[in-house]
Amino acid sequence: QVQLVESGGGLVQAGGSLSVSCAASGRSFSLYGVNWFRQAPGKEREFVAYIDGSGSRTQYADSVKGRFTISRDNAKNTAYLQMNSLKREDTAIYYCNWSNYWGQGTQVTVSS
Repeated sequence: QVQLVESGGGLVQAGGSLSVSCAASGRSFSLYGVNWFRQAPGKEREFVAYIDGSGSRTQYADSVKGRFTISRDNAKNTAYLQMNSLKREDTAIYYCNWSNYWGQGTQVTVSS
């Protein structure tokens, strides 16, 4: 059984930066890509970013392109999402997804 644990969320002012992490238990972390999704209150869960198993290919939602950077360290079984120039509309619970597994989410709140 694989577990994904997100961490690093918190409260930040608009324009600030925050990094969230997703640590996976078990082996074979590099076999699959990692997705970050987010869900704001009253809204559906939406795709944020993707990185492939080797870390060589990434994709971003248009809303975060140029501000967020996804990365991974397969030796540490961990994926990261560096968020810069944060906006109030980035406020959401951020979830990581690997294969069929989801983390519990971490809250990111951006204040004005």
